[in-house]
Amino acid sequence: MRRTDALSRLVDALSSLKLTLACLALLMVLVVACTLAQVNLGIHLAVERYIRSFLVWWSPEGSSLRVPIFPGGGLAGGLLLINLLLAQFRRLELSWRKAGLWVVHVGLALLFIGEFATAMLQVESNMAIEEGQTKSFSEDYRRMEVVVTDATDKEFDEETAIPDSRLETAREVSDPALPFKLVVRAYHENAALSMGGAPSGATAGVGAGMSVTPQHPVTADGEQNTAVALVEPVLKDGKSLGVYLLSNGLGAPQGFIHEGRSWKLALRLRQYRHPFSLTLKDFKHDRYPGTNIPKNFSSLVRLKDPAAGDDRDVLIYMNSPLRHGGLTFYQASFGKDDTLSVLQVVRNPAWTLPYVSCVLVSLGLLWHFGVMLRKSLSSRSA
Repeated sequence: MRRTDALSRLVDALSSLKLTLACLALLMVLVVACTLAQVNLGIHLAVERYIRSFLVWWSPEGSSLRVPIFPGGGLAGGLLLINLLLAQFRRLELSWRKAGLWVVHVGLALLFIGEFATAMLQVESNMAIEEGQTKSFSEDYRRMEVVVTDATDKEFDEETAIPDSRLETAREVSDPALPFKLVVRAYHENAALSMGGAPSGATAGVGAGMSVTPQHPVTADGEQNTAVALVEPVLKDGKSLGVYLLSNGLGAPQGFIHEGRSWKLALRLRQYRHPFSLTLKDFKHDRYPGTNIPKNFSSLVRLKDPAAGDDRDVLIYMNSPLRHGGLTFYQASFGKDDTLSVLQVVRNPAWTLPYVSCVLVSLGLLWHFGVMLRKSLSSRSA
């Protein structure tokens, strides 16, 4: 078989209507499977495993073996995107009568590109804020970080944050801002802490008398891992400053003095600092009269952004988020007898693409419907 014939057959297969239908069917199955999996996995992990992956993997119980069992949303969506683009250029004539279908194909392509961009670029975090409290940072409720604080100056804390991804992969972590390196003795994404029992390995701080029992990580919505890290500050001459047990389950950081400077170590939810602040002035949990059925949740916040010259009140409620500084703040949850509001904070540079896609698809379909209607009326009158 000549190379040009093989290439032509491959392009024909990739641009065929059969592939379009097969990809759509795969995506429908994945959506159903992802929806059912959310019961046990939670929304985030289910979407990652079924929609934002190229293959769906299965692992036998108690085994580290991973077996691919189904195409993931990334593979099905990618093939469908290639299929639409090839079909557009190979099968659609470039004329005003087909202009509507061209616009529909471009809109659908933008929809898939937007989903890929969202999967790659979107960052989600939470801002839990009590009435009267002001915050200028949000927290990633799935990722952790070790923070080393130079607390010598009582007016200013200088922090060095080390993400958990480095703790999972590196045995030693160095930073130019620190006079010592951190040797990672162990890191557990989730673990139970208790007093007594088998020694944790810590030789300093509160962890010296505690034991650590590793647990399977939790992924369901509303559940929180208790991460544990055993880290050892070591000076350049090799002198150890002790092994510390750090955990987001411990209430306070642990510290030591080195050459007259005060240092604190802690493991906490990863923080994202923002150049503006929000103050929660009032949170409301409205119910339908005579019932406990929620009617509405809303947060009245004061937004202060000195760099942008912004200082105003904003009411955040369901389907009415605050968009500021490239971030979107949604009303997500609440607590502490309706005095605490939890805002979901999303940074997604590609958030406008689905809207543009929907407009293009609607305009394309309207154009094509008009063309077909005109053609039908003309044939009847002839």
